[in-house]
Formats: sequence, C-alpha cells, structure tokens
Amino acid sequence: MQQRLTVAQVLARFDREVGLEVTPRARGAAGTNAFDAGVAPEAAGLRAPTARSSMGGTGTGVAAAPDSRLTPTRMPVAAPVVARPSATHAHAYPAAVLGPAGDSSARAALLAEIEARHASTCPHCTTATGHAQLVFGEGAASAELMFVGEAPGEAEDRTGRPFVGAAGEKLDEMIRAMGLRREDVYVANVLKSRPPDNRTPMPDEVAGCGPFLVEQILAVRPRAIVTLGGPATKFVCGVETGISRLRGTWQTWTPPAGASCEPIPVMPTYHPAYVLRTYTKQVRAEVWSDLRAALAKIGRRPPERATAVEA
Repeated sequence: MQQRLTVAQVLARFDREVGLEVTPRARGAAGTNAFDAGVAPEAAGLRAPTARSSMGGTGTGVAAAPDSRLTPTRMPVAAPVVARPSATHAHAYPAAVLGPAGDSSARAALLAEIEARHASTCPHCTTATGHAQLVFGEGAASAELMFVGEAPGEAEDRTGRPFVGAAGEKLDEMIRAMGLRREDVYVANVLKSRPPDNRTPMPDEVAGCGPFLVEQILAVRPRAIVTLGGPATKFVCGVETGISRLRGTWQTWTPPAGASCEPIPVMPTYHPAYVLRTYTKQVRAEVWSDLRAALAKIGRRPPERATAVEA
C-alpha cells in the first residue's frame, strides 16, 4: 500500500522542486506542523487573506479558495486602500529626506531619525491602541533591493520586527534563494502598527502612516522595490488595479515633489502569506519569475542551484 503523505511533506517536496525551500517549515508548540494541526493562521503567524474589497484588493494580495484547516473563526471584511495621503493628513517631508542621498552611515542615521519622529508624530500610530509595539522596518540602510508589505501581524507585533512568523520565514527563504541575505535588503510595511484582528488597513490609517514609508524609501534609495500583495502595491505605485493583474509587470514609484530622487522601478508579486495558502506550481513559478526579474533589474543573477524551476 502506498504511504499517504502529510500536507507538510507535500509542501516541503514542492518547495524543493522549485528551489525556494531552505529551512524546515514552522512547527506548532506540540511539535506538529501548524497546517496539519488545524491551527488558525493568526496562531501560526500567518496573515489570512481577507474578503475581496469593492476595488478588487485583498489583505494579502488575491482571494484564495477556503480551506477548512486555515479558515479563522472570524473573517474581517477588507477595506479599500488609498494610494496617497489625503488632505486630512498632509505630510511635510523634511529637507534631509528630500535632499541627496548620503553614504550608508548617513542613510542609517536618517532612518533612525525617521523612526523616532514616526513614533512621536504619526497621525495613525500615535492614536492607535490595538498593537503592542511599533514595527518600523529593518535591513541595510543602502540596500539595492527593498521589500514592502502591508502591515504587521501578530508575530511582528510581538517581536517588533517586520515579516516574522510563517510568512516571514517564507520571505526569508525567497530572499536566500535569490542569493541574498535578510541583512542585504531592506524590509518594511506601509503601516507600522498592527491593525485590529489583522484586518486590511483602512484608508485613513494608510493616509496617516504611509508617508513614513515614503521617507524610508527616500532614505534607502533602493535600485528596485518588490511589493508584496495588493495593498502594498496600490500604495507604492499609486494604482487601484488588483495584484493578480499587476504581478510580474514593472511599475514605478514616483517620489514626492521636491525630492532629489529618480523614480524607482517596482516589481509587484504575491504576499508570502498568500503563497503559503496557495501552494500551486503556477503561483510558485510566478513568484520566482518576479524575484528573478527584480534581481536582473539590480544587475544580479540567482545562484545556479536556484535557476531551474520545473514547469
């Protein structure tokens, strides 16, 4: 009789086929895989996709078919994400942020100043109450590549770091498959504080907190940006098109008026949480194609071992 594979074994085998699996999958407290054990996505550090909004966006990029093992007890309704700050939250960009880029140490100092100013003045995060701590961002101050997500989840809120937990582990694997390390890139979110119940950020929240992401981009000055999921792509690129249509196609981040910074190319791709929920060869191959395109944009190639992706 042929042995029946567990879900974890099937996913791990597929990861090896496409060259993106580097570390073992996260396991639950009892030693069992969180997906096999029927743990809710939040408990596993995985942001669950929210219902599709009227604009076609979802909390983690695109809507996925329900899975009884991963469906949370309460599925909040996604809200549309605005692309740019509103007049209610007019943001004044400091001259230091708009000016020419400095060396790596100057950029690191500027990021530290932005982080401190955000913590004390952000119109959203200074009034929000549903989070334990702020999650500003981390990585190389002069990174060539920047990854931008939507908002912190439960694991990020607990640790104060962006992209940890199951989705963060998958992002780390993707970065390593590109021949890079986490400390070689810069990782941040549009929102710096966790939305209640991991829901999609509301337009007013994005309008208040989003400009600080713009300042982070201006400080780092990456050569390319990879947006993870629909909400991040909508804000960074100033569009309302869904991620399923945009992924794999180069977009552009336009700096604010007065900035001594050229527009930066943006490669939209699926959020790692969506990838975890939708382990199909098509999705995996599409994400890997997007990552390779981002590498090529900054003049790099993936390691030889990661170049072969089976159809």
